[in-house]
Amino acid sequence: MNGRSGTVFFDSIPAGVIRETEQGYEFSYDRGYLSMPDAQPVSLTLPLNSEPYKSTTFFPFFDGLIPEGWLLTVAAESWKLNPHDRMGLLLSVCTDCIGAVTIQKNEEGRQT
Repeated sequence: MNGRSGTVFFDSIPAGVIRETEQGYEFSYDRGYLSMPDAQPVSLTLPLNSEPYKSTTFFPFFDGLIPEGWLLTVAAESWKLNPHDRMGLLLSVCTDCIGAVTIQKNEEGRQT
């Protein structure tokens, strides 16, 4: 399971990458995105920063993008995912979220 990653888009602009690591999870902003004069953070809990954010648990902001309740059940069954596999769910069902942030799954082994 380690090594999965996704490109994080803010208003259809690539803003960064979320990835699974051996220690947990990492989110880093794209340098090009950071250099944009109108760049905005993807979340108030993840302010613009050139250093990657690291966590041993799944970032609450990204967890909040994943559906809940009956919609989570439908998504997990449709993609045959474990509902506790938060990274798998994020990469599978958050390509068209409500709001400014969407996630596009990167190919295995691809580091963006």
